[in-house]
Amino acid sequence: MRALIQRVSEARVTVADEVVGEIAGGLLVLFAAGRRDTAEDLDYLVRKVVNLRIFPDEAGKMNRSLLDTGGEALVVSQFTLYADTRKGNRPSFTGAADPDEGRRWYERFVEALLRQGVHVETGEFGAHMRVALVNDGPVTIWLDSEDRKRSRRA
Repeated sequence: MRALIQRVSEARVTVADEVVGEIAGGLLVLFAAGRRDTAEDLDYLVRKVVNLRIFPDEAGKMNRSLLDTGGEALVVSQFTLYADTRKGNRPSFTGAADPDEGRRWYERFVEALLRQGVHVETGEFGAHMRVALVNDGPVTIWLDSEDRKRSRRA
């Protein structure tokens, strides 16, 4: 499971000229599920998203989490996070979950954030979306649930 998170002062998603999700501040989370993902991958990603200390404290140091700040999350499905560009110039997406499975993981991810007490807005799964954001910092962080497996081996 993968997520690209951006600390934002505002973000919104538009589908067919209609705003379907919008937040004032918090995290824009571009989310993708892989073919071999498990509930452990989901739990890892949710924990990271809500607990990463990437918001400033009183001294301006990145020391507060989404939960600490009461920030919001705008979650947008983006299977292209699984692009494999090692061969040729046309990306392969064979590592991404199939659309039905991807939707289930996306919905479970959103539900898990809600259970953590985060206000969540979403895009529209499978739609052509326009995402607008103001990256605050800028702060952009790549998360991959495979990292939890690698860190156990190290």
